[in-house]
Amino acid sequence: MVDVLVCVKRVPDSSSEVVLTEDAQAVDGRYAGFTMSAHEECAVELAVQITAGGGEATALTLGDADAVEQLRSALAVGCTAATHVVADASTFGPADVAREIAAVVRAHEADGRAHDLVLLGNDAADSGDFQVGIRLAYELGRPVVNGANVVAVEDGVVTAHGEGPDGVETYRVPLPAVVTIREGGVDPRYPSVPGRMKAKKVPVEERTPATEPAGPKRVRLLLPPPVPSTVQILGKGPEAAPAVVDLLEELGVLSPKKVAQ
Repeated sequence: MVDVLVCVKRVPDSSSEVVLTEDAQAVDGRYAGFTMSAHEECAVELAVQITAGGGEATALTLGDADAVEQLRSALAVGCTAATHVVADASTFGPADVAREIAAVVRAHEADGRAHDLVLLGNDAADSGDFQVGIRLAYELGRPVVNGANVVAVEDGVVTAHGEGPDGVETYRVPLPAVVTIREGGVDPRYPSVPGRMKAKKVPVEERTPATEPAGPKRVRLLLPPPVPSTVQILGKGPEAAPAVVDLLEELGVLSPKKVAQ
């Protein structure tokens, strides 16, 4: 039996146009909506799979009151408990977040709810921070594996597989441990209507931050330059038909015209 703590973050939906806040410190999600990152969706799925044979999968987030939506999403697909550190996430840097997660792990352990494995997304979908997993492992004195796609636990050992420069890499570390997850290894399940209804009834533990955050140290975020595009006007009306045919042949959609002998 393994107890897993899976950490999630409320982030803007990146499927639409990315817009930065006025201070360029974060992605503005007011018009795009909010969600959980793909990395963390996979981490939640792995937590549910690992605890399917016994154990508890607890979802944890640090954020404002609206962040409970992401906790409810994790509960709807199989997590059995949730903890919410209520705070303004924009004032927390990676080191601050790692300390808060460590504080929750220690508090739960003192209450008899030890978390054998902590899963996190490999990096934050909004700010790109990828330090939290390593800082958390250092804070707790645990081994860490970064960028795993698939994780399994057996006989007190975590086996993690991830894509390396020369192919699939496999790591085995003893519990308790920390693992950061990249998307692609598992297919996250979608919450069902009964799952959502059940998630609404699960009590969410609320906590205040254990320490005063030092804040993020980033200078600013930058958007990549737009991909250049060109437009070719083929013509107007029926007169453009031959040019369209020529273009389709050039693209390989149509076979080239046969010349009459």
